[in-house]
Amino acid sequence: MASVGEFGPREKNLDAKVSGSQSAARVPVAHVPAPAGQAVTTSNTGATGFDALSHAEQRFSGTGADAGTNFSTEPPDQGLCVGNGFVVEAVNSAVAVYSPAGATLAGPTPLNQLFGVAPEIIRANPLVFGDFVGDPRCYYDPPTQRWFLTSFDVPTDSATCAFGDESHVKLAVSKTADPRGDWWIYDLDTTDGNGTVANHPNCPCFADQPLIGADAYAFFISTNEYSLEPFGAFFNGAQVYGFSKAQLETGSGGSLSGLHFDGIPLEEGMAYTIQPATTPAGGAYDLARGGTAYALSALDFTATLDNRTAVWALTGTSTIGTTNQVQPWVRVLDSQSYGQPPDAEQRDGPTPLRDAEAAGLEGVKSVEHLELLAGNDDRMQQTVYSAGKLWSDLNTVIKTQNGNVQIGVAWFAVQPSWDGGVLGGSIANQGYVSVNRANVMYGSIAVNAAGDAAMGATLVGRSCYPSAAWIPLSATGSAGSVHLIGAGAGPEDGFTGYRVEGGNGTARWGDYSAAVADENGDLWVADEFITSKPRSLFANWGTFITRIDR
Repeated sequence: MASVGEFGPREKNLDAKVSGSQSAARVPVAHVPAPAGQAVTTSNTGATGFDALSHAEQRFSGTGADAGTNFSTEPPDQGLCVGNGFVVEAVNSAVAVYSPAGATLAGPTPLNQLFGVAPEIIRANPLVFGDFVGDPRCYYDPPTQRWFLTSFDVPTDSATCAFGDESHVKLAVSKTADPRGDWWIYDLDTTDGNGTVANHPNCPCFADQPLIGADAYAFFISTNEYSLEPFGAFFNGAQVYGFSKAQLETGSGGSLSGLHFDGIPLEEGMAYTIQPATTPAGGAYDLARGGTAYALSALDFTATLDNRTAVWALTGTSTIGTTNQVQPWVRVLDSQSYGQPPDAEQRDGPTPLRDAEAAGLEGVKSVEHLELLAGNDDRMQQTVYSAGKLWSDLNTVIKTQNGNVQIGVAWFAVQPSWDGGVLGGSIANQGYVSVNRANVMYGSIAVNAAGDAAMGATLVGRSCYPSAAWIPLSATGSAGSVHLIGAGAGPEDGFTGYRVEGGNGTARWGDYSAAVADENGDLWVADEFITSKPRSLFANWGTFITRIDR
């Protein structure tokens, strides 16, 4: 969930037993990963990119009465989907449609406007608050040429902006192959009662970071459920929802109904951040066992180090929306080690917001240090199923060859398998992306139907402003050089890190990035960097979209 400033709060149906084998108690990982670092190059042969949504564009998006009704938010959480000659990017509470060359075709549009809910804020006297939305995800369904867009939605008190006692996930499904047209709007109530519902003892709750995926038959939403009051104090584990794709695409909007898996157990506690998989255009779905959908998750329950990965499956997905004969499975696999990432240093430079704080912007002169960038945690944020493998990655602590502890990306290619109808699997390939004396962070992997893969990420360090980069990945298990394609124009200078604004010296920097392959097999990645576009007073982040030809 993005942090909100400028008049907003600042804050960071089927019960079924999961089948399959889980490992014995993990063997503690003794050492921080210390991979050999990749070279950095400014060569971008076969790759092009463009400057996409920025903070100012998200903040001031919309037309007419909706113009400028979004909060100032950071970090930018990105959804990206590409198909039928369109590129759709959703960031925090705005969405825009681009041509493949980067021309703006529609928007930026507030998500509140798309979903038909109250604007986040009307800057009148007095202020009027509405629905807080964010953590968008985007998916283009190649077989049907329909677009899917999700976001959390928490209504607030119109006078105080305090969260109420309900929460939702909004889902928009396009009516045609053109994302500039009309959309069906669906609502998933994620409040989960008032504490009396089984597996939801601390509700009313909200659904943090809705993740999405799809197989041949169904569309999936996975969330982490936290209490609304006290806000975020209680965790009820991962929630997985499944809906008939055909029913969504031929429906008429309204309340969502489908499967709901909750209370999902693992040996050490409740599962978290289960990332469903998508399949690229032209790729083969797993149609066996009545339709099989896959997901991956990390298993670092202690926020230290771990060396396991979980592969999940739902079988019988063709029955979702009819008889609902769906069975969940999980298998825990030994993998390379990964762990809680540190914060990242950045290159110093012009910081007009920091200067304004020192001059007394908030009524008190505040001397602020150059912000660090948050490494967040080591959750998986995207999974792709291609050529029989599941690809994903996560932020991790790494030790560079000079002994510095930095942020790198651990990536995985997992091969699910079935033996006697029981889920198994193995790590087909895995590796790290890291740069000596710098940080590579918030990776996302695009994979096409042929198994070609590339990762997008942010590159930042003492000698490098936050920049957009991409890295080729080999199916044989190696990562290429880090290609710098969107050079940062300055340091991060947003409100979330400054103490006078309620921060602790570390700025929020992307909960996740995004990546996808199009019908031609070209790979697309979207990453946060510092743009040279006009900024707002409170933040200067931007996003960069890269196309890698295949």
